[in-house]
This record gives sequence, C-alpha cells and structure tokens, in this order.
Amino acid sequence: MTFSRGLRATLLGSTVLVLVLVYTPLALVVLNSFNANRSFAWPPRELTLEWWRAAASSEGARAALGTSVEVALLATFLSLVLGTMAALALRRTSFFGRDAVSLLIILPIALPGIVTGIALNNAFRTIFGWELGFLTIVVAHATFCIVTVFNNVQARLRRLGGNLEEASMDLGAGTFTTFRLVTFPMLRSALLAGGLLAFALSFDEIIVTTFTAGAQEQTLPIWIFNNLFRPNQAPVVNVVAAVLILASIVPIMLAQRLSGSSAGMTGAR
Repeated sequence: MTFSRGLRATLLGSTVLVLVLVYTPLALVVLNSFNANRSFAWPPRELTLEWWRAAASSEGARAALGTSVEVALLATFLSLVLGTMAALALRRTSFFGRDAVSLLIILPIALPGIVTGIALNNAFRTIFGWELGFLTIVVAHATFCIVTVFNNVQARLRRLGGNLEEASMDLGAGTFTTFRLVTFPMLRSALLAGGLLAFALSFDEIIVTTFTAGAQEQTLPIWIFNNLFRPNQAPVVNVVAAVLILASIVPIMLAQRLSGSSAGMTGAR
C-alpha cells in the first residue's frame, strides 16, 4: 500500500506526538529521581544521588521489591505451566465449546482490573475461605498472566503445524518423548517471550493486587501508592518508580526481540 507524502507526514507527526505524550512523564520521573530539590523545582538546578542512596537503605522499599519479585516469579511459573497445557490441549483436541474455552482463558486480561480484583476478592474470602495475603496475590496475578503464555504458545503452534510431531510419532516416539525432543524445543522462544511478558505484567500490577493483598503484604506498586503523598518520601518514591520503569521495560524489550527473531526464523523455513 502506497501513501501520499502528506498522509505519511501526518502519520509521522501523529506518531511523534503520541510518543512524546506517553514518554515525557516517564522521563520526568527518572529525571526527578536525581533532582536535588525536594520540591522538584523545574528545571533542576542541581543533580544528586542522595535519593538513590536513601531508596537503597529503605527497608520498606526493599521488602516491597522482594515481594514483587517473588510474586512475579511464582505467577510466571504458574502461567508457563498452565498456559502451555491449555494451549496444547486446545490445539491438539477438538470438542464442542473449544472456542468458548479459549475465550474464557483470554477474558481475564480483557476485563477491567477493578472487576477482576473484586471478583477474586469475593472468591478467595467467601468461596475458598482464604485469608488475603501472599498466596492470593500469586493466584490473582496468574489468572491474567496465563493469557500471555497461552497466546504465544498458540501462535507458535499455528505457525509450526503438526508435521514434525507426527513424523516423530511415526518413527516410534511416544507422546512425552515427542514433546521433550520436538515440541518443547520449537516452543522455547515463545515460552521465554510469554514468560518475560508475564513477569512484567505481574511486577507492576496494582489494581488487582489492591483487592487481593492482605494488610501485611505490600508489592512495590502498592508501596509507591501508599507513600506517594508523603512529603518526606516523595524523592524516594521517584527513585523506586524509576526502577520500576526500567524493570518493566527490559522484559518487554527482550520478549519483543524474541518474538521478532522467532517469527523470522519460522518464516525462513
């Protein structure tokens, strides 16, 4: 499709405008984490690492960071196992309602976070009788992180087809041997990309976490929200937010590179 010069200029200008609107606030957060002025006077007249040292020595921030990492790792592990099993089951079998089941797996990430949070809060407390805490956060995060793994694995299975697996079974390999030697190696990059996206989603999630975390558990986003309006903590909050931005960007960039490279390899075949 060929675009006129005017249309190309309009699209380029719109793209630049959107990127500026999205990334300028993020850049300000990172820059203010070095701003020596506690009130964040603009433009900064002096830069300092004092707030970064204060954040590194903050027990609350370190504890919240550890909780976020633990939750994200466990939620990612659950997502990899359950998302892969669901994708393989729906791809390899045909039954009535298969499309409905696929929609139900994808639905949690499409629902508003507040709806998901309220629903899970009610389910944990009234149906299962669980106390809100670390376990409920992990389960809640896994419900929407599964979608990233499920989508990545399904997309890879559609591109690859089943010829290699059928050939493996024709040569005498069993189901588990075929999965270990044929299917899993072909899915590795898709699983890694889905896992990285799941980790990023879990690490910076706040809405669902607010409804499923107990009073004793604080993830990093909740810690930021609770300390955002405390004047003495504002500079440290900027530092923690800057770390959160970087921690979210890196997995997404890696996942994008993996998805792009694997798609190219598949196309090359």
